[in-house]
Amino acid sequence: MLAEHLLREYIREDVEWGPTAVATDHVNVWYGRNQALKNINLQIPAKRITAFIGPSGCGKTTLLRSINRMNDLIPRFRLNGSIHLGSEDIYNEKYPVAQLRRKVGMVFQEANPFPRSIYDNLKLPLLENYAHLRPAAVRRIVIDKLRDVGLYDEIKQRLAESAFRLSGGQQQRLCIARALTIEPEILLLDEPCSALDPISTSKIESLLRRLKEKYTIVIVTHNLQQAARIADYVVFFYQGEIVESGSAADFFINPREKLTANYLRGAF
Repeated sequence: MLAEHLLREYIREDVEWGPTAVATDHVNVWYGRNQALKNINLQIPAKRITAFIGPSGCGKTTLLRSINRMNDLIPRFRLNGSIHLGSEDIYNEKYPVAQLRRKVGMVFQEANPFPRSIYDNLKLPLLENYAHLRPAAVRRIVIDKLRDVGLYDEIKQRLAESAFRLSGGQQQRLCIARALTIEPEILLLDEPCSALDPISTSKIESLLRRLKEKYTIVIVTHNLQQAARIADYVVFFYQGEIVESGSAADFFINPREKLTANYLRGAF
């Protein structure tokens, strides 16, 4: 288990959660005959960082991708139960998926910049969603979002260069900036630091702690130290079920379930 004296340096005692951003009610998910999620009931607090942890194949990413309906693109995917953003069930057949994707941004495990300039990577989603914007307004938003992710001062002389010329950590921050251009309410991140060096990882963790002042953040991570450093709320998945969830302080220092304690200790 993570050393308690180290945990106390990371975790925050604040557990006044406030409003709920996402609520799941008896969510079950299948890929064909394989059930990936079983009876998931969860409330994700707004403007906090929630970390999904657990061994590979336990359902973390399935739930993450279900929050913005990316799994709809997978053949034989099926979900029952409900997922609410505010008062709206996003799996209601009348709910507009395009609107959902504007509210819920996604950043993937590996950086995926467009094969265009740094500037165009942020301009394109703006033009797609807000075609009426004048060029000056587009430029202001692009620069603001690059500043939000701490990237502008590093690359302000290189905006016309290909995004592929950035380092891996810079590319991932660019993708976060791109997701923020259309001002989502929620930012989903699927192991965003797994391919990055410790310095780049530290920059992204610091960035996420700043961003939670404006956005609800949900991150899938296999790095328990990372979850302890940045998460306010932690959800532990095992074999498609939620074993335990709660504040980082309670979760890492006083886990309620034996299975949780074994996982934190590295027993499996």
